[in-house]
Amino acid sequence: MIWKMTFIAVIISFMTTVTYADGHKNVELLAASCAACHGTNGHSVGGTPSLAGSDKLHFMKQMDQFVDGSRPSTVMFHHASGYTADEIELLAEFFSKQNQ
Repeated sequence: MIWKMTFIAVIISFMTTVTYADGHKNVELLAASCAACHGTNGHSVGGTPSLAGSDKLHFMKQMDQFVDGSRPSTVMFHHASGYTADEIELLAEFFSKQNQ
């Protein structure tokens, strides 16, 4: 019985590690889709706001506002609506860690 519980604990810890690794890769892929307008890793060189160094909660609030329509936008409504809440949080964390 103890070996079964140990085996299950090892499997669960492995799954957690894999999920974290996939999440890390996923956020870089998600952030790459923002680069066309907001620059690589959120460093905008044009008239679009930079996302690098953004406050995590502020970023998440803005994305939620794009989704619910309280922040008008021609493009961001469509982009933001395509992300899950978890993906928005991953993006917020990613951009908050980038140097300004």
